[in-house]
Amino acid sequence: MRLSSVRIIAGISCLFFAAAAAWRVGSHSSDFTAQAQSVKPTVSSSAAAPTAKLHSVSATVPSIAKPATIPEPKLTAAPGTEIYTAKRGEAIPTVARRHLGKTSYLTSSELADAIRAANKKSDTSNILKANENLIIPGILAAPITEKTIPIPKEFEVRAIYLTGVMAGSDHGLRIIRHWREVGGNAVVFDIKDSDGSVSIPFEHPLVSKHNIYIHDVAKFVHFLHQQNMHAIARIAIFRDERLVVEHPELAVQSRKNHQAWRENGKLVWTDPSNPKVQDYDIALAKHVAQFGVDEVQFDYVRFPAEGDQKDAAFVYQNASPEAGQSADQQDAGGNKETCGDGRLARPAKAKPSGTAEKTAAKPAASKQPACHAPRGPQRTDVITAFLKKAYAELHPTGVLLSLDVFGVMAWQRQVDLSHTGQDIVGMAKYCDVLSPMIYPSHFFGMDNIAHPGDEPAHFIGESMDRFMLITKGSGVVIRPWLQAFHWRTKTYSPEYIKVQVETAKNKGGIGFLFWNAANDYSKPYAAMPEMKTANAKEKDKFFRGDELPVTTTQAALTPTK
Repeated sequence: MRLSSVRIIAGISCLFFAAAAAWRVGSHSSDFTAQAQSVKPTVSSSAAAPTAKLHSVSATVPSIAKPATIPEPKLTAAPGTEIYTAKRGEAIPTVARRHLGKTSYLTSSELADAIRAANKKSDTSNILKANENLIIPGILAAPITEKTIPIPKEFEVRAIYLTGVMAGSDHGLRIIRHWREVGGNAVVFDIKDSDGSVSIPFEHPLVSKHNIYIHDVAKFVHFLHQQNMHAIARIAIFRDERLVVEHPELAVQSRKNHQAWRENGKLVWTDPSNPKVQDYDIALAKHVAQFGVDEVQFDYVRFPAEGDQKDAAFVYQNASPEAGQSADQQDAGGNKETCGDGRLARPAKAKPSGTAEKTAAKPAASKQPACHAPRGPQRTDVITAFLKKAYAELHPTGVLLSLDVFGVMAWQRQVDLSHTGQDIVGMAKYCDVLSPMIYPSHFFGMDNIAHPGDEPAHFIGESMDRFMLITKGSGVVIRPWLQAFHWRTKTYSPEYIKVQVETAKNKGGIGFLFWNAANDYSKPYAAMPEMKTANAKEKDKFFRGDELPVTTTQAALTPTK
């Protein structure tokens, strides 16, 4: 064949094979598309190269959920803190009161200030927003437990007195810190005052709902120990208005009307000889001893001394019709004289009728009372027996027991003994410390001094001499209550304070307690630094030591000079 013919045949063959290849590729491409869309194309039978026809389809695409709001990052409580979410209408003081018991703070106002500081709020900020997160500082891992710090009873205590209300307040905490700064080392604080109000949590059948001022005794005592303070819990024993109002059967009873007896119109005295009353007071003392106090102090541990004594009836007199007959109760002859040795005076027996005129002719002043021993148990026996029982139950706890007594008891007058029942010799056997209340202003009518309040050196000195004499050999410590108020004296001043302290010290007293019912100690504040300076110049003149002893069971307290 000719070369041109060959070329023509080859060209036609190439075109044929190209067309076939195109048909194959187009057909397979339509299949892929149809498979991807799940739709098969309709192919025309007449088309040499069929093409795919696309149809519209619907598909559901799952939506991705988007949060309406992005939450704020949560606060994480640091060690010793807690996060609290406030509710609508709440305020910082409310939150503080609710959390106080879980924190190391003593008062809710202290905690409120700390909450503001931790949350960077202004000092006056109180209102909270709903769902606002607050940092609560000072959270305790466990409740505070405190132990008594054992000290010798001869330790020189320099104390002030605080009411329960004051002790549980911010102002009270400032008083304590200031007292420490000027040289004090102890605080007497009320557990139960003479109106019967109990200032701490205490559950007992004889205690109804009451106002609590010291919410956590162990925490408060811990604070005192941190300040190097000796903690003295005061309990007014038998003068208890709340108890006799709620339980009149526990009061002294009236012989005349068989109702609760009143002292000069006031219903305030429980019966010191009633076992239920005694057990109640001992239970309260043991309750507070477990919180680490160092000393329990009994006040009003006596019988009522005023009012119509003849009308007063007590449980202990039920044992014998003659029990308790003493100088405060006239016998059939109307005689109220006493013997020099403390025994009771009784009238001489009636003379025979033949000698009656001769006897009557003699001047009454020439008669000498016939002295006889008291008949039946006396008030002094009741008080001493109570103290013996109380001391036996308290002493094992490790606390010291101190007793407040009338300053006039140093004179040992029979009328005072028979009324109060405070026999100093007997009481000294069942306590560690006696604290006579030798306020100069209270010695009115004694020693022919018109204004005893202005003679502190005389009455402090005379009282101390007498107390030291009648307790000689007992081992009891005499730690007097001194006057820190201006009643019945025009000379009350820092110098007045110093005279009392120096006189008591020179007469054998070990330490002192300052009493001011309003807790105003401005004069002692001024006097203490001067006395401390004098002590530095003349060793041991006023102060025997600054610090409480540290024991192996108590963490060392940082000295404050």
